[in-house]
Amino acid sequence: MRVRKAVLPVAGWGTRFLPATKAMPKEMFPVIDKPVIQFIVEELLGAGVENIVFVTGRHKRPIEHHFDINADLERHLEEAGKEKVLENIRQISHMINPIYIRQKEQLGLGHAVLTAEPAVGKEPFLVALGDIILEKGEENLRTMLSIFSRFGKSVVALFEVPEEEVSKYGIAKVKEIEEGVFLVEDLVEKPSPEEAPSNLAIVGRYTFTPEIFDKLKVTKPGKGGEIQLTDAMRMLLKEEAVYAYRVEGRVYDTGNPVDYLKTVLEFALSREGIRDELREFMEELVNRQSQSIDKI
Repeated sequence: MRVRKAVLPVAGWGTRFLPATKAMPKEMFPVIDKPVIQFIVEELLGAGVENIVFVTGRHKRPIEHHFDINADLERHLEEAGKEKVLENIRQISHMINPIYIRQKEQLGLGHAVLTAEPAVGKEPFLVALGDIILEKGEENLRTMLSIFSRFGKSVVALFEVPEEEVSKYGIAKVKEIEEGVFLVEDLVEKPSPEEAPSNLAIVGRYTFTPEIFDKLKVTKPGKGGEIQLTDAMRMLLKEEAVYAYRVEGRVYDTGNPVDYLKTVLEFALSREGIRDELREFMEELVNRQSQSIDKI
């Protein structure tokens, strides 16, 4: 069965970025001149998924505005003769078929996915977290969808993390069945390094059969008092196989200030017209700081 829909849970408070996220969703933070959420939407489009269900909150209206038509802005750009910018803005306004569902309470990722059930129905679907950008996003999603097509079962994306960072992620115990493709044997949500069954972490991309909804409905609150998607997946494992794919390329986490800044810098240093001046500035900045430290 073809995967036609994707769910983007974007209702979280973004507390690690407060007070900036009091009025602006973290998913709308720019990586140079494009918001994080647009990178993810373009990744889904590249993989052939155009119907996107945004699970939002009352404070996430800027996301809706971004993918909507702004007639006043288009008129201004047209009158100013900024045709190239105008074309880009119009493409954004027409790139997807959005569905917006409000998560009235932020009760965890599992609850957010369950909130999307009325829009998804009884068909398979993708889940993409709104703060993870994949360097080879389109390629990785196409491979995941290919695995789903072959086996007809849920597929989760994984990447390797340092042992000291396993407590930040859901970690998978797996058995490799072919290069880069695994059968999931167990999942642990944010384990200590001693408890972790591996260093393969869930990277924020999933392809689910609709059976996951039945499991989410009976999943009890886990760590942090939230309904954990990982816990529902563990229940699903008892009844059907779940596969995993180790993604290729860099994984950019924009969900915390330090990694967000690293992402912006790396993208800027690879962009023509910005990188040379930025590199020069960074070298000067490092030299100034080194001199300041030497004087202490």
